[in-house]
Formats: sequence, structure tokens, C-alpha cells
Amino acid sequence: MTLEQLKTRYPDAETFTFGDSEALCEELLSLVRAGKKTATCGALHDFQEGGEALPVVGRKDISLHWDGRPALVIETVEVIIRRFCDVDESFALAEGENETLEGWRKDHRAYFERNGGCTEEMELVCERFKLIEDLQRGAN
Repeated sequence: MTLEQLKTRYPDAETFTFGDSEALCEELLSLVRAGKKTATCGALHDFQEGGEALPVVGRKDISLHWDGRPALVIETVEVIIRRFCDVDESFALAEGENETLEGWRKDHRAYFERNGGCTEEMELVCERFKLIEDLQRGAN
């Protein structure tokens, strides 16, 4: 299915890519497909003044492969803004990338350092979602 067809089906959808490299993007898409990743987060400042659109509960969004091809459709089920230091184990494990909160903090600190800096007090947009459609397999 093309991006244009998906935007017709989901007219309010935003598009986005997971991660900050092709390898990380594909790894995270695989985790979503496997049911291991049901949450994601980003720095609040990336959603302000011309940045990405904030996730909205109930909205379905289109996740893209690194090259811009549609990969998945997800539906946001929760959005909470919290400081980096306040992310709890439940949310960290729902991101599916680590088996401990400490591992989540280490990897996400490195990610945010690569993408503009990280502080314990920085605010994150913490989103939980469910997979609606895997474009490699059809609707779920």
C-alpha cells in the first residue's frame, strides 16, 4: 500500500520514523512487529516550533522505513510528559529495547546526546501505542 493510499485511509495520520539511523529504525520496527515495543518517547523540544506533531490519544499514525516507505500503522493510547529522571521501569520496559530501567537510561541518554543533548530534567513525550496494521502482513 502506498503512503498516499494510507493517508486517504487515515486522513489525520502523521508520519514518522523510529530512531536516528537506518539500522535502529529497522530494529525498532521489528520490535513493534514482534509485540515487544508498545511505547516510545522523544524530547519535548523536538515537538515544539515547527518540529514533529505531538502524539494524540486515538490518532492513528504511519511509521516509515528509513527510506520513507510505509511500514506500520499505530494508534496512540496514552501520552504523558515526564522528565527523563522520572521515567519508570514499566514505561522503559514497554519500549522493548532493554530488559532493565538502567539499560533504558544508558541507551536513551546516548540517543539524546547524539540528538541535541540530555539532562536528567529534560522533558520527554512518553507515548504508549498499539499496532493497528503491519504493512508487510496486513491488518492486525
